[in-house]
Amino acid sequence: MRPAWFGWMMALCALLAGAAHAATAPAPAAAPNRATAIFAGGCFWCIEKDFEKMPGVIEVESGYTAGRTTNPSYEQVSSGSTGHTEAVRVIYDPQKVSYPQLVDYFWRHIDPTVKDRQFCDVGTQYRSGIYWQNEAERKAAEASRDALLKGGKFKTIYTELAPATTFWLAEEYHQDYYKKNPIRYNYYRKSCGRDARVEEVWSGK
Repeated sequence: MRPAWFGWMMALCALLAGAAHAATAPAPAAAPNRATAIFAGGCFWCIEKDFEKMPGVIEVESGYTAGRTTNPSYEQVSSGSTGHTEAVRVIYDPQKVSYPQLVDYFWRHIDPTVKDRQFCDVGTQYRSGIYWQNEAERKAAEASRDALLKGGKFKTIYTELAPATTFWLAEEYHQDYYKKNPIRYNYYRKSCGRDARVEEVWSGK
């Protein structure tokens, strides 16, 4: 559950944006220099920004995945009733960055030690996850998780590893939110304690 002020802020954003909800969009057409990967790391605004800083990443889209409802809205997902989690679809150049590198980068921008939450956001809709789209991705994700466990840093990793299902694009006002609303975004990220917790979890590793 997000802070109390968050609900009215999002309602205002939806109103101003006309609450235009983009339905599911197919993954970008396959090309030698374009591939996709799907991750959930709590607030999609935050993990979107994190991935967009990574060399080799072309674009990141915020959305919802791993749920039951067709074309869910932000309000539905936020209620926790649809089974979805906030997620991102990372569009990247596989000639510049590999899928295993994306997975490794992902781990170091989340807290894998908690179940059904990330930082100040609590609920299944904020669970972390790696959603593989083929056998090679499954093997890479599982190998990465197993290596972390074998290394002894974590006794348990709660991040969900599962086959990818439909990725529903979030409403337009969520896309690149950190660019559109930098003051609100920065306040939210700092007050949520995301960066401080990531540093605590991963420092020296």
